[in-house]
Amino acid sequence: MQTRWWLAMLAGLGLAMAAGAQGRDSFTPMPLDSGFGKMDVSAPATAPDEIIKKFAAKETEFQDALNHYTYRRIARVQTLDDDNKVDGEWYEVDDVIFDPSGRRTERVVDAPASSLQRVMMSPSDMQDIQHGYPFVLTTDQVAQYNISYAGRQKVDEVDCYVFDVNPKQIEKGKRYLSGRIWVDATDLQIVVVDGRMVPDDTRKGKEDLHPPFMTWRQQVDGKYWFPVYTKGEGILHFSGGNGYMGEDVHIRDVVKYTDYKRFGSTSKIIFEGQDISPKQPNQTNQPNQQSQPNQ
Repeated sequence: MQTRWWLAMLAGLGLAMAAGAQGRDSFTPMPLDSGFGKMDVSAPATAPDEIIKKFAAKETEFQDALNHYTYRRIARVQTLDDDNKVDGEWYEVDDVIFDPSGRRTERVVDAPASSLQRVMMSPSDMQDIQHGYPFVLTTDQVAQYNISYAGRQKVDEVDCYVFDVNPKQIEKGKRYLSGRIWVDATDLQIVVVDGRMVPDDTRKGKEDLHPPFMTWRQQVDGKYWFPVYTKGEGILHFSGGNGYMGEDVHIRDVVKYTDYKRFGSTSKIIFEGQDISPKQPNQTNQPNQQSQPNQ
């Protein structure tokens, strides 16, 4: 998220700093709701490295499966004023589909003009919405992270292993999770992600900052845990530049992922007004209606 400096000049320094004003590359978990049980920090029966190896393999399998699903992504980014009222919004609805050649693509369904005034969307914001928030940790990606076992904890009724995840090093142009993941102890798939996407650009006058977030997954097809809901919120501190004052901006991100359908089902897939459903209707999968977390 990048600030609009010509408006920041008028803003002053009145907002209190909060989550988004933390150390830029450190992670402080967001408050967890009552759905999270007591943490058991005793050593697990299976060695953590073995658990990581197994769940990374399962995540790799899930990523391959996800690449064969269509779905809708509804993303909303808001700024809030001192009274916690929305004073600007960016909103976009995209269908992640396959074009007639079978290539995976995204089609914008609804994208009204942005009313954000104090900040503007940056390429890294779009990268987080498209790829970072629905975080998947595959076998190929494990080597990029320091992963440490934190304990065992229930998320609602799901027994989970908990791991802290931080990038070993930052490569230019790439985004990484710095945070915590909850892995279903039975299915060995991520069910909750809590953290921040890094790095932030903290250069004075060129800040590109991002709030902490949580993503929840649910079982959609009875086998895999799919992202269904993301909420990010924090107060981002822009120090100012070119003689302008700094500003603290309260940001809220909400992303919903719906209508998962396996490509190759009997469901119709429409692209630019044409039915591009595959010719083999032998695979069917009707996703269950999913409830969203109370946020």
